Amino acid sequence: MADDETRDRVRALVREVLAKAVPESVDLSSPTQTKFVDTLPATSTSQTDVTRDESSKAVITEDDVRGLEAGSVLRIAEQARLTPLAADIVNDRHIQIVRRASRRGSKESKLVGVGADHGGYKMKEELKTLLIELGHKVHDFGTNSEDPVDYPDFAHAVARSVSEGSSDVGIIIDGAGVGSAMTANKVPGVRAAACYSVAVAQNSREHNGANVLTLGSKTITNAEMREIVKAWLATDISEDRHRKRVAKIDAIQRQYQR
Repeated sequence: MADDETRDRVRALVREVLAKAVPESVDLSSPTQTKFVDTLPATSTSQTDVTRDESSKAVITEDDVRGLEAGSVLRIAEQARLTPLAADIVNDRHIQIVRRASRRGSKESKLVGVGADHGGYKMKEELKTLLIELGHKVHDFGTNSEDPVDYPDFAHAVARSVSEGSSDVGIIIDGAGVGSAMTANKVPGVRAAACYSVAVAQNSREHNGANVLTLGSKTITNAEMREIVKAWLATDISEDRHRKRVAKIDAIQRQYQR
């Protein structure tokens, strides 16, 4: 009987500690709920050598930290959260967490990497004007004329800048938007969406966490482009149920990187 009372007290204490330590919860996988936790305080990356960069992800799972050696340095996004299993690995191996500070001057301002092939060049120039009007900063990866070029080169450059964290998001324009999306999605950490309407653009961000937008200069007008881009940039992933699904997309990608 005494043993039962002791177990009950221990369980009650554990529940109390967890309730105070982890305020947010979300159904990450199936029958049970997985809670997200914050870990070490933010550390500047300017004087720290990073072992692994997962700063393109909103949720860090155990798969993201498995394989890191003791004392490694993991860079994550400023607002990213860790699942409990990931946090356990981080703590057990004394992995240092550094959070990538946003380059944004305000919540609305982003550093946008842009690129286009010859078919999307004129629309790209219009896009740059729009982005500056909206208060964003632009990193133009080309092309710089209507001379024929290969769209994968420019799509890759923009996608890589997003993957590496030198751009907050990317926008790529070719004739249809499809080839650039295919290319960009080959880059780890990139979720590129070819969008042809405001509704699809909003969905790609809110539900799928798209960080690269691809457009087709032959399928939309400049006026439509402006509305799509404004909606895409103004929308963020909003609910943990969507973050859970995006985490599964990232997990599938990791299966083929090993």
